[in-house]
Amino acid sequence: MSDCGCEKARRDLEEYLRNEVCRTEHTEIREHLENCEACKDEALVAKTLTEVVARACKETAPEELRDQVLARLRSAQATH
Repeated sequence: MSDCGCEKARRDLEEYLRNEVCRTEHTEIREHLENCEACKDEALVAKTLTEVVARACKETAPEELRDQVLARLRSAQATH
């Protein structure tokens, strides 16, 4: 296959990491990342960031903080 190039690999990186590109594009981007250190590094950063954000979204807030936020929301709704 032909190399899709850095521009395409970087433009479609997020979709590639979420498996949202067609099989042909996935193969082209994967092959490019295997052979381009700069794009491979960028993909690693994007993948790591995505994983960290996903883990953080699974955590729950402490009960005290949750209660404070809800109280402020209720107060703001009552005044409007």
